[in-house]
Amino acid sequence: MAKIVLDGVDKVYAGGVKAVDSLDLEIRDGEFMVLVGPSGCGKSTALRMIAGLEEISGGTVSIGDRVVNDLAPKDRDIAMVFQNYALYPHMTVEQNLAFGLKLRGTPKAEIKKKVAEAAQMLGLEQYLSRKPAALSGGQRQRVAMGRAIVRQPQAFLMDEPLSNLDAKLRVSMRASLSQLHERLGVTTVYVTHDQIEAMTLGTRVCVLREGVLQQVDTPQRLFDDPVNLFVAGFIGSPAMNFATAELTRGDGGARVAFAGYSLPVPDALFEDRPGLDGYLGRKVILGVRPSDFEDAAHADADWATLHARSSVTEELGSEINVIFAIDAPPVEHKDTADLAEDGADGEAELALPLTENRALWTARVNSRSHVRPGQEIDLAVDTKRLHFFDPASGLAIGHRAARAADTAVDTAQDTVPAG
Repeated sequence: MAKIVLDGVDKVYAGGVKAVDSLDLEIRDGEFMVLVGPSGCGKSTALRMIAGLEEISGGTVSIGDRVVNDLAPKDRDIAMVFQNYALYPHMTVEQNLAFGLKLRGTPKAEIKKKVAEAAQMLGLEQYLSRKPAALSGGQRQRVAMGRAIVRQPQAFLMDEPLSNLDAKLRVSMRASLSQLHERLGVTTVYVTHDQIEAMTLGTRVCVLREGVLQQVDTPQRLFDDPVNLFVAGFIGSPAMNFATAELTRGDGGARVAFAGYSLPVPDALFEDRPGLDGYLGRKVILGVRPSDFEDAAHADADWATLHARSSVTEELGSEINVIFAIDAPPVEHKDTADLAEDGADGEAELALPLTENRALWTARVNSRSHVRPGQEIDLAVDTKRLHFFDPASGLAIGHRAARAADTAVDTAQDTVPAG
């Protein structure tokens, strides 16, 4: 096992296209790090540079105590699991598992032992004599993982290994991957575009956008404390709701007003988000997660309420997604525009036509609500969990990393020579 460090890593393609831009990332020894982001964000390119399958344009990659920039993939002591399994069709499962070890001149007795251990670990014993064509997609993926496991490398690199599986199988394979990592403890770098996969698997998650690192943290912290509009909208399903709002303070305390609604802002939020009071009397972008709503009839009595008319309901068994229009246009910002472009054919609410340029919000409520399309509903909001973003920069107001970014920008501007 070993830690992996990317220090100022760049990847520039012909024509000056920058796929990865000054990526600084430390993957700890034994950690399960997930690289996530929309299509074309540079996550697979970063993984391939760690593997040595992609040449680095700048910076250094270290595995363990070695800089591996100039090492061939076979000399980096890593094992890669690909999206398409990359199994040899003419070989049996046993031969596929053993092939890499044979190439390295491993003694036959050791090969037999390692193959047997991997097959038992992955439930493949009964399939050892079969060829890949006689296996299901999930079984093939387990063989691909077994081939990596028998190598006992310093790190596993996985490039969207579950993307070819159906939804139910993906859930079970996620659980298997978590168990394998718990058992083996090998440093793992895992690429996916599926943020649910990222949240359920990662020890930490690295969010990339256009080749630039946005935020790296535990899944829960990414969800609770996103650094900017992009991370806030990308992490979480359904996505966070946004609206341009005004923050004010009167005799009754602070409030945030948007789309004809006015919600109280608890004093605790101002304590948790240094600098938020500087936005009093100014425009902000308000963010509310769908999970921070509830049908007022089933919510805590101290939650604030807003009245809505459901346009669409999605019944999920234990919960209902209530999609409703607010009397305000969608937020116009590059972060939200990029999110809409990436999710246009993924999120149901994004595909709904806007009514007179009114934004669509989603509230997740308990199934006891029994709300139906076209019905009026009072929605309660947990105002202790409201999010606020700067309308110009898109940075989360009061977030530690956002404050650091603001300081860096201000410092850079102060040092630019006049004229």
